[in-house]
Amino acid sequence: MTDGVSSDRPRERADAARNRRAILDATATLLAEHGAASITMDRVAAAAGVGKGTIFHRFGNRAGLLRELLGERAFTLMDDISNGPPPLGPGAPPAERLIAYFDAMTRLVIDNVELIIAYNTIPPHPRRDEVHAFWAAHITSMLRAARPDIDAEAVGSLLLAPLGGELVPQMIREGQGERLLAAMRELVESVLRAP
Repeated sequence: MTDGVSSDRPRERADAARNRRAILDATATLLAEHGAASITMDRVAAAAGVGKGTIFHRFGNRAGLLRELLGERAFTLMDDISNGPPPLGPGAPPAERLIAYFDAMTRLVIDNVELIIAYNTIPPHPRRDEVHAFWAAHITSMLRAARPDIDAEAVGSLLLAPLGGELVPQMIREGQGERLLAAMRELVESVLRAP
């Protein structure tokens, strides 16, 4: 599930898989080096060493390309939570898993801020609701186990909300990613501390 592709689809040809990876990697590099405005089909095709038609055939348009790239990262994190090693994956105490989740989610935002900014200007990924429901269920479950005395669903939503706010991209663009990571950890740990 790490690539967000259903297992009942036909297996991808090796050359198509190489092209897909080259296109996604080129897009990620352009985003990191030049920002969201740099993502045009012409620039991605040139950076990936493929024809522009290959990108349109595979992803439909710029929005489809950006959705696929962000979806890939989200599904990888989901798989790590479900099947990865502790503390992010199963086997660690709920409080440790929750801290590991927020560390991983914050790092995902920091490492992909330009992608997220670009993504916010296009229609959502078709599986967005599934991904958001997964995050909400995971956070609620870990909070409920670690702090049964609080409204885990509401508090979990409030913990996640800042990562989608305007302050986060601003901090990251100003080089304050590590400060953001530390602040999110402090916020989560403060909730986990029983009164």
